Amino acid sequence: MALIIILILIIAWITVDIYLGYKKHQAAIKQYKEAPIRQSDAHFFSQGDKLYDDMFKEIVKAKDHIHMYFYIFRDDNIGKKMLGNLMEKARQGVTVRLMVDWIGSKISKESLAKLKEAGIQFSKANPPSFPYFFYTLNERNHRKITVIDGKIGYIGGYNIGDEYLGRDPKMGPWRDYHLKLAGEAVADLQKQYLNDWERSANETIPHDEKNFPLLEKGKLKVQIVPTNGTHAKETIVSLLHRAKKSVMIGTPYFIPGSEVQNALLDLVKKGVRVKVLIPKTPDHPLVKDAAIPYIESLLKAGVEIRQFNKGFYHSKVIIIDDDIVDIGTANFDKRSFHLNHEINCIISDQEWIRQVKDEIEEDFYQRGEEITLEQIKSRSFFEKTKEKVATTLSPLL
Repeated sequence: MALIIILILIIAWITVDIYLGYKKHQAAIKQYKEAPIRQSDAHFFSQGDKLYDDMFKEIVKAKDHIHMYFYIFRDDNIGKKMLGNLMEKARQGVTVRLMVDWIGSKISKESLAKLKEAGIQFSKANPPSFPYFFYTLNERNHRKITVIDGKIGYIGGYNIGDEYLGRDPKMGPWRDYHLKLAGEAVADLQKQYLNDWERSANETIPHDEKNFPLLEKGKLKVQIVPTNGTHAKETIVSLLHRAKKSVMIGTPYFIPGSEVQNALLDLVKKGVRVKVLIPKTPDHPLVKDAAIPYIESLLKAGVEIRQFNKGFYHSKVIIIDDDIVDIGTANFDKRSFHLNHEINCIISDQEWIRQVKDEIEEDFYQRGEEITLEQIKSRSFFEKTKEKVATTLSPLL
């Protein structure tokens, strides 16, 4: 009996902690302002090896600073190679700041000692804290930002780890999307990085000419959209409302919530063609089960949903009418909408988007298998029970 009472008290504590922490966080967030439109250039990556090779080349060329943040940073083969490159630049006198998420990253004490010895400044973002321990434990910084000399920036879904090169036998080949930016939008990436660093390391970095050099205008209209546990949903709903012909969504986790789900259903009623791509094999328990109620409703409405079956699909992308593409760190789920700190990049340029759409459609049609209503309805009692549990836990998945 005593054990049951203790368990009930712990559950009540966790529930109240998360609720009050969320309310406090929401009250502290500033009113939503639309991200400024910049003129920039962008290069699209869908393969980890090509992305990392490009980053290594730019790191070698760095003259003043390297600012890097990844939600996940493994101390494995690719991680050690990245750390080696950063340490070499730090020894050359380049300022290197490396920030990782408190939970998401695993770097050994031995490696951290080497980083410090080389002169790299290191910080862990978003450690849990009281009085709202469980809320802050869930409030992760999910961004991936790299800025080099204030002139080159990277943003997207890739982290640093061997699995992102397809070296995890359980996950197989890895599909992700990432961007390399040059031009005015890099200053917005830099601003967000410095804000996160100041919050994490308790150090104010000067917004001077070194960190914010004069940047040339590029050919594309680019918006950098950072979100802190809010406004991601509003941004996505705003994008969906602009659709006239088609919407394509790629995401590893599809738990949109009622407001975003209704926006998708409204589009279908207006004759907009909606397609969704998710992974066949999830990398976290229950996330696919939590998606089932939304998938079933969308399938009934006429949405085409496929599951990527050539490895793991981790990309976060939305394409609207061939005119707008959103690539970044936010998943199409409640966690990204209401908890995580995210950052996305919206590009408006039909010609540039064509190359991205071609690759995404190849993933959709050539590497994706259709999900049908018959498959949903024929699930076992155990699978339906998992769905009920997952639906209850969906805000934290």
